[in-house]
Amino acid sequence: QVPLVESGGGLVQPGGSLRLSCAASGSGFRRVAMAWYRQAPGKQRDLVASITSGGNTDYADSVKGRFTISRDNAKNTLYLQMNSLKPEDTAVYYCNALSASGPGTPPYLWGQGTQVTVSS
Repeated sequence: QVPLVESGGGLVQPGGSLRLSCAASGSGFRRVAMAWYRQAPGKQRDLVASITSGGNTDYADSVKGRFTISRDNAKNTLYLQMNSLKPEDTAVYYCNALSASGPGTPPYLWGQGTQVTVSS
């Protein structure tokens, strides 16, 4: 396992936007399907969006049309563009490999996440 560092969260009003970044370590990043997860207080950690090594994407129904996941393999960085934010998007956002949503040890250590708060 290698560490990940999430950044870009903050406090925004409903309808606002944020761009999250996730910096990965290691030479294998470009070959790994990656994902963003989020965890609201008292809730389990849920898969939000994923992107394969080839750039194919998938999204949770709750964020389709509002969020866009992307990656820059040259920079070992994963991004999440979040538009039209809603209060229910409030959570700590984490990145990891897509396989972290399944059984077994995640390929990357979970980082501290980045807090996103959507409130008026």
